Amino acid sequence: MNKKSVDLLNGSIVRGMIQFCIPLFIGQLLQQLYNIADAWVVGNFAESNAFAAISSGGALSFFIVGFFGGMGAGGGIIISRYFGAKDEENVVNSIHSNVLFALICSAVATIIGLIFVPVMLRIIDTPAEVLPYSLQYFRIYFGGISTIVLYNTFMNIMRSVGDSFHPLIYLLVSSVINVVLDLYFVAYLHTGVVGAAAATVISQGLSALLCFIRLLRITDYTGVKLSKIFIWHPQIIRQILVQGLPMGLQNSVISIGNIVVQKNINAFGPHAMNGMGAYAKIEGFVFLPINSISMAVPTFISQNLGARKYDRAKQGARFSLVVGVVLAEVIGLVFYLFADPLLGIFIKDADDILYGHMQVATVAFFYCLLAYSHCAAGVMRGAGKSIIPMVTMLTFWCGVRIVYVTIAVHFIPKFTTISWCYPLTWACSTIVFTIWLLTQDWTHAYDTQHVWHS
Repeated sequence: MNKKSVDLLNGSIVRGMIQFCIPLFIGQLLQQLYNIADAWVVGNFAESNAFAAISSGGALSFFIVGFFGGMGAGGGIIISRYFGAKDEENVVNSIHSNVLFALICSAVATIIGLIFVPVMLRIIDTPAEVLPYSLQYFRIYFGGISTIVLYNTFMNIMRSVGDSFHPLIYLLVSSVINVVLDLYFVAYLHTGVVGAAAATVISQGLSALLCFIRLLRITDYTGVKLSKIFIWHPQIIRQILVQGLPMGLQNSVISIGNIVVQKNINAFGPHAMNGMGAYAKIEGFVFLPINSISMAVPTFISQNLGARKYDRAKQGARFSLVVGVVLAEVIGLVFYLFADPLLGIFIKDADDILYGHMQVATVAFFYCLLAYSHCAAGVMRGAGKSIIPMVTMLTFWCGVRIVYVTIAVHFIPKFTTISWCYPLTWACSTIVFTIWLLTQDWTHAYDTQHVWHS
């Protein structure tokens, strides 16, 4: 095993989880700096509607990126399972099948993104004065989306065997490049959203390249060999689809709900769009500790269930749920107390900040529900039960959210009416996940699935 990998199968659970989570946290922090660099530079040096152009299309980009990101995460869980079971042959087959699948997905994502960007931007009622900038940004973004798909796949391969360190180092390098390119393209050359999009694609491409080179240099069975990438393993591909498709569909369909929410936000005008966009930037930043835990949980659970260490898997699940909920409430309190100065990092107009503040005041103290849902879903995915969180989140985070916003805003046409769709649906998923975890024997899920051999 790579000397930089964390042993999640032995020793202290708390120490192992913390060691694995810290690089995940820093890596996500750097990814948020990607977004923050774009937002700050665009907001200060580009056209007046450029910031709204990028932020209003966030749900649109996640519709495609989220799907293929979910597929990649599902593939990583398959690798973790075989790694925990010490099944070297299937670890090798799973790694190379994930790379081949990512190459196919990259081509599909590029085609879908480029074809449907104009249609989707119009569906979410992007204002006419913002639309040209959104089209420019997302055409370049989706033109280079293969860099994001491949980076996520390579990163998940390394994480699946306990290595969260090397992806962090490569992301650090590309983050610096991203900031430099942002300043050069947008602030110096005055290329606006075009330059911001190009900086993101180039820096993500560098991350993907560095990760791939690292995988090629690994000499044991957890590395990549060029000669094995294009060998088709139908049973492994089927497992990737079974595990990853629910996760990908969940991300994409939930984003449809977010697109509907964004459409209603857009109806309140540019001030609401800017306020919500700034809120989303800050939320993505402050919620990083919770995301890190929920990202680590599937790998921990999958490895330990693969090794048939059932009690250790249960202890890891309890640790993630308790720590996630406590951290979320602390984060919510801090965000609420310092909402205005935090929002002011990205927006200066008082009306913009007002809308952002209303969003924070509505949802901040319900972050515990969001954290619990994410961590519980991570436990289920690690146990191979990705369909359960998919159905639950699609039902509440998409279906109920759309119905609520569509009906409630009609009768109570206020911005905060939209804001309440989040804590209400988080509460619903929390109830369902709690019932499932308390009533199902999820620790022996792999024993009855007959997936040990392909």
